[in-house]
Amino acid sequence: MLGISLYLGQQSHDELEAYIKKMFSAGCRTIFTSLHIPEDDPALYVSELKKLGEVATRIGMDIIADLSPSSWHHLGLQMEQASELRAWGVTGLRVDYGFTPTQIANLSKQMKVALNASTIDERFLTELTNAGLHIHRVEAWHNFYPRPETGLDDQWFEKRNKWLQSQGLTVVAFVPGDEKLRGPLHKGLPTIERHRHQSVFSAYLEMTNELHVDKVCIGDPGIKEDTLKQFTYYQDDVIFVRCNHIDLTKEESKLLKMNHRNRMDPARDVIRSETSRFYAQKGRIDIKPRPILPRPKGAITIDNNHYGRYVGELQVVLRDLPPDAKVNVIGYVSAEDLPLLKMIHPGQSFSFNV
Repeated sequence: MLGISLYLGQQSHDELEAYIKKMFSAGCRTIFTSLHIPEDDPALYVSELKKLGEVATRIGMDIIADLSPSSWHHLGLQMEQASELRAWGVTGLRVDYGFTPTQIANLSKQMKVALNASTIDERFLTELTNAGLHIHRVEAWHNFYPRPETGLDDQWFEKRNKWLQSQGLTVVAFVPGDEKLRGPLHKGLPTIERHRHQSVFSAYLEMTNELHVDKVCIGDPGIKEDTLKQFTYYQDDVIFVRCNHIDLTKEESKLLKMNHRNRMDPARDVIRSETSRFYAQKGRIDIKPRPILPRPKGAITIDNNHYGRYVGELQVVLRDLPPDAKVNVIGYVSAEDLPLLKMIHPGQSFSFNV
């Protein structure tokens, strides 16, 4: 599941609503925001929160708000009035330092509660359970890390997530955005450091496919249009791969534009498009040989007329291979999308930006 992050007072109401609608169409169902309210204008913050809540409720998205014990005063509420936030559109609270087990357990009786995934231990979970925690309303949320070099180690992160899931907790983490980066550092908001300069979509797939994360939020408040397109395609279980291609013949262009599917018997060295083979086998296909080129990782190739019954098969190279006169190189996967190749598992659909 996918989520976004929005920070109150940093965009107009129209911009906020347009972005929420756009991301909802791409599969987002959760909005993260912060209620660590500045001392200077809490009334404006409450007004902005209510506006956000109205839009989220109307569109059909949850809001998880990060807050501290002092936030209640600025909101004009007591902690016992947490359910009042539901009327504002807030469906869950992320709590951390300063809350007692009893306070957290009482909050869980009123709404969803997100705990700090990095600091939970067995003793704390026992204290929460003894205090009456409603575990079915609890999630474990990791932090994001604005300062470079402070994001989590991914091996520790994966081990941690396995334990959290073994305790029956839903695990949530952040990946950075790639357009509007939150200040003051503007260095991305990842949970694990390795993702700081990685593409948003590939970081998301790593989180959900390899690192035992149940929900992923984009920490920064904006993504590029082609990144949005990747998430939109993934709604139909298609991995959208950005590439650069050479001038194509009509037949090569037709092959590249197909919605491809990796074979169920995966090759070691290449991704083989099952779709292209079916198409080529329907009738005579003419793929004339091109000048011979190297086949580095990420090269997109089509077997030419010299390959006999394999003519027309489209492949994506997974490891550097030597040139082959029977294989035309027609393009290359963009460097930022190379990490996606390991996510194209047997039977996985994929397509290119042509």
